[in-house]
Amino acid sequence: MLLTMTTTHQPATDLGHLLHKHPDRAQSFTTSSGVAHVFYPKATNEECTVALLLEVDPIALVRGPGSTLTQYVNDRPYAAGSLLTVALGSVFRTAMNGRSESYPELAATPIPLVIRIPALPHRLAARLFTPLGWSVETTGHGDSRFGDVTLTGTVKLSDALKHLYVLLPVLDGGKHYWVAADEVDKLLKAGDGWLAAHPDKELITTRYLARKRPLITSALERLADVDEVEPEELDNALAEPKISLAAQRKEAVIKALKEAGAKRVLDLGCGGGALLRALVNEPEFTEIHGVDVSAKALHEAARKLHLDRMGDRQRERITLRQSALTYADPELAGYDAAVLMEVVEHVDPSRLPALEHSVFTVARPATVLVTTPNVEYNVLFETLPEGQMRHSDHRFEWTRQEFREWADGVAERRGYAVRFVPIGPEDAERGAPTQMAVFSSGDVN
Repeated sequence: MLLTMTTTHQPATDLGHLLHKHPDRAQSFTTSSGVAHVFYPKATNEECTVALLLEVDPIALVRGPGSTLTQYVNDRPYAAGSLLTVALGSVFRTAMNGRSESYPELAATPIPLVIRIPALPHRLAARLFTPLGWSVETTGHGDSRFGDVTLTGTVKLSDALKHLYVLLPVLDGGKHYWVAADEVDKLLKAGDGWLAAHPDKELITTRYLARKRPLITSALERLADVDEVEPEELDNALAEPKISLAAQRKEAVIKALKEAGAKRVLDLGCGGGALLRALVNEPEFTEIHGVDVSAKALHEAARKLHLDRMGDRQRERITLRQSALTYADPELAGYDAAVLMEVVEHVDPSRLPALEHSVFTVARPATVLVTTPNVEYNVLFETLPEGQMRHSDHRFEWTRQEFREWADGVAERRGYAVRFVPIGPEDAERGAPTQMAVFSSGDVN
């Protein structure tokens, strides 16, 4: 099976630096799916093309450990799918992770790319690749489900490789090996930054995980926790609908805000606006202020809130502001309540005192809600490896005792009372998956 990737970014031969494969050398690599050959049919300053050719032994494939194949004559050695994905992940692993010591800025920059895959199941190609910024052109091979697919776009190389890594087996609809719990982590790692926002994330997750419901449920719940996928979308993807942890967390936050009588609310570390969308639907909250350090996150929040199509009265209730929570911002003072929903664990421990000062002294709302994962509960997530945190960007995850000690200290130092609320299904020994502290100052803003 063959895949080629072409760029006209100049000098185009920089593609070799990003892939860590020299254009003047043909190289071969033994992978678990066969022998992968990397070579450059064209390498000039104006245009550079790299080719990945995978040779698969069909007999070894059938006899291999964990193989799900039973027939020696099959289409696996020729169809772009999980075999090619394994080769991509092995041969271009460093590039897929976005690392380049020599050209770090280029690795982080979208470049023009044309990717051609001559034998790919193409029925869903446009549907899955177009939302990621690709233009898709397909030439069918008669009545075959396979086609010659060309993807054209301006995309970071690492993102392009991740898109291929996930979507090739999804398009193929099958894998050559047994799908186990570790596939969830592979999916979430390769899908970080794009999968949660994809309109067909449920379809992608279902096909990537070979329709294994426990794995699909776990992956979608973890996606919801990371990027706050709409709970209705998550529930619709499951045969047995249930309320996701993300939905339960938002419900608990809104309930606590209403109990506090809050009208003017800060969403600190609002990200893509999951809580903001829930707050907007509650007429009790007359002023809603979303704050995040990331301009990209605020843009995404504005998009998901449909601010450009919102009526004037609704639009006047919402403010989005770029600001770092570890720096004092007097503009945030005077609100009834502030929410830090799944935020503190993304802050370096050494910066927590600065966050404490900016929130509890400078902004000083009458009520502060802080939610964070309970690390004790992690062992109950079947697909979360032992010792691994729930998200790669978490700087820490607290036990219930550690969270209480931090919250009690904040309350004592800043003149607040604090109580604790478990969120999600409670285990007799390990507590609930999410823990929430409700701080009350007694101040009237």
